[in-house]
Amino acid sequence: MPVAASAADGPLRPFKDELFYAQTVLSTGDGGASEVIDYKEMRDINGRDEVPERRVKRQYVDMAPKKVQALETVTFAGRALEVGRVGPASGQAFTVIFIHGRGGDRRLGMNDYTFGGNLNRLKNLAVANGGTYYVPSVRSFDENGVADIAALIADAARKSGGKPVILTCASMGSFICYGISRDKAAVANLKGMAILGGAVDPDFPKSAFAKAKKPVWFTHGSADKVYSADQQATIFRTLLKAGEPARFTRYETGSHGTPVRMTDWRAVLNWILSR
Repeated sequence: MPVAASAADGPLRPFKDELFYAQTVLSTGDGGASEVIDYKEMRDINGRDEVPERRVKRQYVDMAPKKVQALETVTFAGRALEVGRVGPASGQAFTVIFIHGRGGDRRLGMNDYTFGGNLNRLKNLAVANGGTYYVPSVRSFDENGVADIAALIADAARKSGGKPVILTCASMGSFICYGISRDKAAVANLKGMAILGGAVDPDFPKSAFAKAKKPVWFTHGSADKVYSADQQATIFRTLLKAGEPARFTRYETGSHGTPVRMTDWRAVLNWILSR
């Protein structure tokens, strides 16, 4: 029998869990490290959105973070980077950085109403728990983009007094996560990663990030035609076999964009912060 996912343990208090956490687990595996979640477009898009894929129903969002959010250009190490920031610029309890995919910019991660309101939930989880949420506009997905994000990670770690920094990457944005994973200095400043519908990097298990045994949570749609869920699951199991903390959530019938809509941010952040 399918069972509803249980409440996430960890430091972050609930936020609209009754709406976002009511996901049915079809099966679990890998000693509990992987799960298959029931996903249905009619329910999870059409039933949740006022305008499908454009505007979620009002009860899914809370606009309180608007009081503490800004679009700004930050400069560090001689680099200027456009970001959206939600929460304090310094002294935060933790930092979450969201990296968009190809064709996106900071507006995607700051939009409260798309992706079923899931990024609004991420904002609220950060702010309500004393954290800060950053969405940079990634100028390129090569070594220059990686250097920009490494500088942002270092800046967030410094301004927070060494508090946890979590890097989350969606779709092609995963190129940034993988680039960061090979940068020992950046890895030292990271608490963990989440990769949502990301590309498959066969060298990730050999990275400085993996060798440091930092936690990573993959989420992926089973029907993703851009990046293979099965190939990503193979990477996950390689990490797991090496004794590295890893989780994998597969959304059954979900497509490439499904993880940004469906990832349970409270569960993911609590798991990473608790490692």
